[in-house]
Amino acid sequence: MDEVRGRDATWTFDLEYLRIAPGHGRGVHKLRQAIGELSVPVEAIAGTSYEPGRKGGRLRLRLREGADPLTQATGGLLGDSADPYLLAVDTGQTGTGQYFVEAVRTALLVQQVSQDPVPGYLLPAPSVPISATAGDGTATFDGEFVRLDWGWMAKEGKQEAGPVQLALSDVTSVEWRPQSGFGYGYLRFQTRGVTTLPAPEHDRNSLAWGVQREGGTTALVAAAVVSRLPHPVGGPAALPVPGSRDLNSTGVNPPGPNSPGPNSRGPNSPGADDPDAMLRRLRELGELHKSGILTDGEFTAAKQKLLGL
Repeated sequence: MDEVRGRDATWTFDLEYLRIAPGHGRGVHKLRQAIGELSVPVEAIAGTSYEPGRKGGRLRLRLREGADPLTQATGGLLGDSADPYLLAVDTGQTGTGQYFVEAVRTALLVQQVSQDPVPGYLLPAPSVPISATAGDGTATFDGEFVRLDWGWMAKEGKQEAGPVQLALSDVTSVEWRPQSGFGYGYLRFQTRGVTTLPAPEHDRNSLAWGVQREGGTTALVAAAVVSRLPHPVGGPAALPVPGSRDLNSTGVNPPGPNSPGPNSRGPNSPGADDPDAMLRRLRELGELHKSGILTDGEFTAAKQKLLGL
């Protein structure tokens, strides 16, 4: 098992899941803590990368389009401190981070994980009921209705109109934006028949905030609603079942009449027709490399021979 400890979380990878455990220090963003531990199946991963910096670096996890309701809801606009798929690491972890990236890349190659969009979410949606307070009010979602209650910072028009309740069946899309510059961040619920959208601070279907870049944990409310709307790729929403791993529906390429044969990775690639055996052998090579028994060159050569590269 590969592990990287960062400033905000710890990532581990066992060839089947990349697990993200958030830290609990005062500097860890509230959104990371609210999300809690994540188990990302390898079928949901598009790749990882290590980005070096002057005071260390960071690992970035890229997910396949349509795999994650949180990413779908936020459009990749979460700040670095709030993004659970970004891990800042110290300078001493550079080698570990690069090795982690290589381990994930190898697993994706061996398991032939497709890079195409997925037709259904592979990561779990936030559980309901769920609520978040930011700026001018509180948004609550119970799985069937969205409710917006206004606080003292709400514009007069919102306060005079009173709370808003929207049936999920009337919501067509969710728009979430972080606060930036002198503008507002907002969580907007667009409904059927509405073509003119006022500014979020005046829109009765929007929660708006002028401080707190991410608006606290509003992104989780957005993700909970998005997960219950038609999937952007596959149509009608189908919430993921914890522990479910239907490989043929999640993008691991199944064998077909035109699939490469057992020797497609080379005649000397052990276990080419048995992915499980190959993964076990890769894990063994990784342990030998980490323990210092294999040098970098020996490890690379052995892995390339195993993969038939």
